[in-house]
Amino acid sequence: MSNVAVIGLGIMGLPMAVNLVKAGHTVTGYNRSQGAIDKLAAAGGRGATSIADAVKDADVVITMVPDSPDVEAVVSGADGVFANAAKGTLWIDASSIRPDVAKRLSDDAVAAGIRPLDAPVSGGEQGAIDGVLSIMVGGDAKDFADAQDVLNAVGKTIVHVGPSGSGQTVKAANQLIVAVNIQALSEAIVFLEAYGVDTDAALKVLGGGLAGSKVLDQKGAKMLARNFDPGFRLALHNKDLGIVTAAAREAGVTVPLGSAVAQLVTSMVAQGDGALDHSGLFKQALASSGRK
Repeated sequence: MSNVAVIGLGIMGLPMAVNLVKAGHTVTGYNRSQGAIDKLAAAGGRGATSIADAVKDADVVITMVPDSPDVEAVVSGADGVFANAAKGTLWIDASSIRPDVAKRLSDDAVAAGIRPLDAPVSGGEQGAIDGVLSIMVGGDAKDFADAQDVLNAVGKTIVHVGPSGSGQTVKAANQLIVAVNIQALSEAIVFLEAYGVDTDAALKVLGGGLAGSKVLDQKGAKMLARNFDPGFRLALHNKDLGIVTAAAREAGVTVPLGSAVAQLVTSMVAQGDGALDHSGLFKQALASSGRK
């Protein structure tokens, strides 16, 4: 089993680290807040006092932080991963960041003797807890093969999708599909409720047909209960849709549905709802129809 350092023990990073412990790996975690480190220690991991401390003996380093600047901050500089991890260490960035930044940082990693994989994940908090995340991986094929034991401890569907940056490109497509699905489900439930339909029964039958999806399975009940406790925050989905729209523009392709939903998500964040789960789009769908 490997010595694994996990940098970023948030909603996703902590359960991933715990699952690595359960799989038999030696796991050292670092986080800006001590509470998350204490939770990892209680689960059998070890806490680190700094990034340098976390990665010094690591075979594999996983970073799971919110955005492109956060990844740059933890890997670069005298206190970062690249300067303190041993040459030959595998670096798996599970964050969701811009594909161009992922490619640039992978080049920096290679120059430092580190083996990079961009491996963003999908499946939300529950998927992280259950160890069934979908992981889209960009990077060298041999490095991907060498990372299998670690990736298998946190994910179920794990696919090498191309060279460095490809994983982040596929993740952007994932976030586009999820956002549009959440908005469509929100509108459908508002429509059903307006007609007094038994919504539990309606979602059951819809879930068994072509309208069925993981979004419906995981978010439908939350919408019916008006429960928007975060599994994946709107603020983070807003960031991801910014990546989608910028990358689409750069590629010269149009994403009209994605752009429309991106504006709706931005509106919610601007109104102070960024901490809600992304199923909180339903709240806006209700308001736009004058319903609660």
